[in-house]
Parts: sequence; structure tokens; C-alpha cells
Amino acid sequence: MNMSGTLVLVRHGQSDWNLKNLFTGWKDPDLSPQGVNEAKAAGQRLKAKGLKFDLCFTSALTRAQHTLKLILAELGQTGLPETRDQALNERDYGELTGLNKDDARAKWGEEQVLVWRRSYDVPPPGGESLKDTLARSLPYYVHMIQPHVLDGKTVLVAAHGNSLRSLIMAIEGLTPEQILKRELETGVPIVYKLKANSLPEKVETLLA
Repeated sequence: MNMSGTLVLVRHGQSDWNLKNLFTGWKDPDLSPQGVNEAKAAGQRLKAKGLKFDLCFTSALTRAQHTLKLILAELGQTGLPETRDQALNERDYGELTGLNKDDARAKWGEEQVLVWRRSYDVPPPGGESLKDTLARSLPYYVHMIQPHVLDGKTVLVAAHGNSLRSLIMAIEGLTPEQILKRELETGVPIVYKLKANSLPEKVETLLA
């Protein structure tokens, strides 16, 4: 019989490019000093909950990997099995990547940039929509992460705003409209207790 397990999702701490208001996507800046503090604080909150992890997952990008490393150090749980995969990478922003968001609005117009940022299935030029991001991140979750949770393990995932939105959409059964309104703060853990049918029994956001 499958046991109920625990899944923790954490968006990486603030990156240098978040700080500069740039579209980041698959580019690989590290955490800002604030981002380092946010990741450490996430680890402290998880420690206060008494969570002991069995394994962890992250993306192929430095800011998520660094966040995970800092969290595990705060928990005193370094050396856990860690899997890195670009399936958990942030959404690819294509031609917007590296642009200041204000400059992008000046170039393409505020309305067009808003459509690219906040629609479910309209990608920016050369990039991915949220639907495209879900198409790679959700199968990875279902095949590589969820089975461990349903086996009763406690699993930590440090990734990105849009790859995590994809997972949350599936876990909570949200519509495209609902998930587009979900803001994920940097460095704030979301703790799911999953039932054997993979649906959440309990959801807790660990705010400061």
C-alpha cells in the first residue's frame, strides 16, 4: 500500500537578474545577496518544521542549485541524493531574454509584453509559453518525482517560478486562468502532504 508523502516546492532566491528587472529564462545568473539570504531563511523555516528530506531535485541552472545547497546546509542535510534536470528549468523567454522589462515594453508595447508574460499558451518570439513549459516539466514530475512522494518519502524541489507553476497547476488541479494568477515568491517553501491518489491532503506556505 502506498504511503502519503511530503513534497516541498521552493522557488529560487532572488537572482542578480531579478534584481535588475531582466527577463532571465535559461540564462544562468547566480543569486543576489538578498537571494542568498532568502534561501537560507527558507532552510531555517523548513528546519523549524522538523522536515527531514530523503532526496531532492533541481534544475540545470545555477540559481536553483545554489538555493538548494543553501537550504540543505541550513537543515544540516547536505549530501542528500540530488537530481538536476533541465526539465525543471525556467520558461525560455526567447528574444526577451536579457532585456530589461521596461525596455521590452518600450520595444513591443505594454499590452503585447503582458500577453507574453501572462497568457497560458502565447510564447514570446523564439521562446516558450507556460503551456510549453508544462509540457516538459509535468511529465518529469509525474515519472521522476511523484512516485517517491507516493512511496512515503519527503522530497524537496528547488526550481523556478514557471516550472513550479506547472507542477502546482497539476497538483492542485487548477485551470490555466487560476495558475496565471498564482504568484510565487522567491525563497518561500510550499509544503504539500499528498494522499495516495496524488492529490493534496494539506498545503502550507511557509512565509516569514
